[in-house]
Amino acid sequence: MPYQDVFLLFWEQVKDSIQEDRFAKLTMAKTIGKLELKNIFVRPLDSENNSMVLVKLHYRPREIEDEVHEFSLEEAFAFLKPYLLNPFLSVILFTTTKDVTFKVNKKGVGSISENVPTFRDVIKAKSDI
Repeated sequence: MPYQDVFLLFWEQVKDSIQEDRFAKLTMAKTIGKLELKNIFVRPLDSENNSMVLVKLHYRPREIEDEVHEFSLEEAFAFLKPYLLNPFLSVILFTTTKDVTFKVNKKGVGSISENVPTFRDVIKAKSDI
């Protein structure tokens, strides 16, 4: 199955975890090559609207300041989607009930795997903006 279709299934789990207040963090990792952009982190935002998230772009050289954005879940999806394969090959969803990993292989095929949860609690981020 093409990675775009698998990512849509993965994103449904992200949405469910936020609606059920189980979403702890999401991390985009494993870049293609050694780029300045090292990771993208998404955390639930402490706000009246539970579907708001804080998106942080973390850069490898310390001279480059991290970028921080506040998005609705739909805006976050649109923002993150272009980073798949450009440059990230994996996305990890951390929830209080399970960790879900989305990966893209060299042939462009996506897969989803599940593991025991890393986080026991949801800690909401404070607005940095």
